[in-house]
Amino acid sequence: MGALVERGNRQMVVEKEDEEQNQYLTFQLGGEMFAIGILNIKEIIEYGSLTEVPMMPEFIRGVINLRGSVVPVVDLSARFGRKRTEITRRTCIVIIEVETNDERHDVGVVVDSVSEVLEIAAGEIEPPPSFGTRIRADFIHGMGKVNGKFVIILSVNNVLSLDDLAMLEHATVADVPLLMESAGA
Repeated sequence: MGALVERGNRQMVVEKEDEEQNQYLTFQLGGEMFAIGILNIKEIIEYGSLTEVPMMPEFIRGVINLRGSVVPVVDLSARFGRKRTEITRRTCIVIIEVETNDERHDVGVVVDSVSEVLEIAAGEIEPPPSFGTRIRADFIHGMGKVNGKFVIILSVNNVLSLDDLAMLEHATVADVPLLMESAGA
């Protein structure tokens, strides 16, 4: 059960996990700064060795072989309805652990570049705006204030929703092992 917290003139429920989590990995995407709670991050890897999967939505770049496990890779920019991320030497894949139905799944997300790990106190996080952002409001956990600027803190479980994960899991089970073998992974 969460605690009721007042922020400005708004009230919001803050889960106990959110109260404890105040470290966020920040990264660039299309010139904007985003953040994900560090407790969801497993690792950051160099972009490469991606196997494309046919008939997947535009925002799914493909899969990677991560120490013998097949991990789907989502282009976060395309997921937000923007153009696909342009791959540069700073482009990374952030491996995120997502929980669905009491199971944990690893999903990679493509970002332009990783910035740093920041501490953002709960009192410095505003509720997501109801309008004016270029991504869906349910994708935003909050707006963190850092050095007079806002950082968009993403709600990982919404960005990588249950429906999307079910589709990814089905594709992974049905299509990917054969594709990984043919790619020599």
